Amino acid sequence: MQITAVSTSELKWEGETLALGVFEGDTECADLDKRLGGVLAEVMAEAEFEGKSGSSVVTRVGSSSPIRKVILVGLGKAEDWQLEGMRSAAASIARLAKQNYVKGLGVCLPPLESDNATASAIAQGIILALHSDRRFKSEPEEQKLKLETVEILGINDAGDAIAQAEALSSGTILARELVAAPANSVTPITLAETAQQLAADYGLELEILEKAECEKLGMGAYLGVAQASDLPPKFIHLTYKPQSTPRRKLAIVGKGLTFDSGGLNLKTGGSGIETMKMDMGGAGATLGAAKAIGQIKPDVEVHFIVAATENMISGHAMHPGDILTASNGKTIEVNNTDAEGRLTLADALVFAEKLEVDAIVDLATLTGACMVALGNNIAGLWSTDDTLADELKKAAEAAGEKFWQMPIEEKYFEGMKSQYADMKNTGPRAGGSITATLFLKQFVEKTPWIHLDIAGPVWADDTSGVNNSGATGFPARTLVHWVLS
Repeated sequence: MQITAVSTSELKWEGETLALGVFEGDTECADLDKRLGGVLAEVMAEAEFEGKSGSSVVTRVGSSSPIRKVILVGLGKAEDWQLEGMRSAAASIARLAKQNYVKGLGVCLPPLESDNATASAIAQGIILALHSDRRFKSEPEEQKLKLETVEILGINDAGDAIAQAEALSSGTILARELVAAPANSVTPITLAETAQQLAADYGLELEILEKAECEKLGMGAYLGVAQASDLPPKFIHLTYKPQSTPRRKLAIVGKGLTFDSGGLNLKTGGSGIETMKMDMGGAGATLGAAKAIGQIKPDVEVHFIVAATENMISGHAMHPGDILTASNGKTIEVNNTDAEGRLTLADALVFAEKLEVDAIVDLATLTGACMVALGNNIAGLWSTDDTLADELKKAAEAAGEKFWQMPIEEKYFEGMKSQYADMKNTGPRAGGSITATLFLKQFVEKTPWIHLDIAGPVWADDTSGVNNSGATGFPARTLVHWVLS
């Protein structure tokens, strides 16, 4: 599919299908309606189309018209028009175009703050809405006509913005496909292979630490989780470096549990064990961000880190009550083997800080408690640095992904203290996402740091907005916008 921006208005554009956004109460479209022989007024009346958000109508135009079909999508009230609404409207247009076997499409939506922002939002909405993951179907290719060309109307020279949108979308799609793939397809080994492919495709540096190298670094927390699996752990360190001196250095650390059985604290039926292929959602978004950054090539050095492993059951499994020693020397009493993600992140955070970066962001499908607090659509954000938190929140707004900043309540760490070790890996049930954050905080000494709990938004069960049902790729786009900020 080729996406371009053209200065031609909807009043002069000629092509197969014209898609038009209409605000609530502004449904006359008189000039365009006159050009199309009155068909717009007729179809709006028949369908009682009023421009309300989420409404749409598709109609054919007479054979004498320079346009064969028209797609109308309601945008809601003009005063509520924002970037995410534009992405969602573009996604709706893309789905309607697909349903109606459109090959050539012209899109006209009301502009926002700049042509570049408008073109980028429309391109992302269309690309991500049309992504269909059929890798595991017996007939992987959909036997339908596909959208071939999209022209974004009324915009001058937005090629760079569209190219960036395509890079952001490709990274998001990689994250989706990693998260959606089953645990017999995405393993620590194949995650490392994905990192190798990204390094080869985009000129990134790659270091993969095997088990013996992790042992030399004292990564007892990470290896404690990995020790029950028949598959070897893979500690992935992928680095993007600009050709010029970087204006800053950043680290992104993604939780990479390719399957989480719960360990000896086994997840039972009804616990969601069948969904635990998603427990590498942080790693998926991290590698997705690496793919986008490798294409955009900003003036920032970025380290992408994933401590990949499974959490399984065998005669070698860590036991509840075991004491592990992390790579910073701190000891951890494992009072729940199903709180394993924070153990892998502990050693990954220590590794990241040794790189002497300016800031660290970790992201993980870490706690059900965060979903209880914020639901399925909003991720939790904790930070030791308010300026850094503001950067991330602005990046999330630009990406159309939702976060809510949560408190780091130091007093809650009292519930994490152990009689025999420096700490336990879980605390009381109340405030579980906060105590998980306080645990991770023990492994970042000085570097400004953000923890993102993304347990809810990595998966969607409906087709509203830009995301299709299933893996969303959240929050790969936010990470990229943060790096670019």
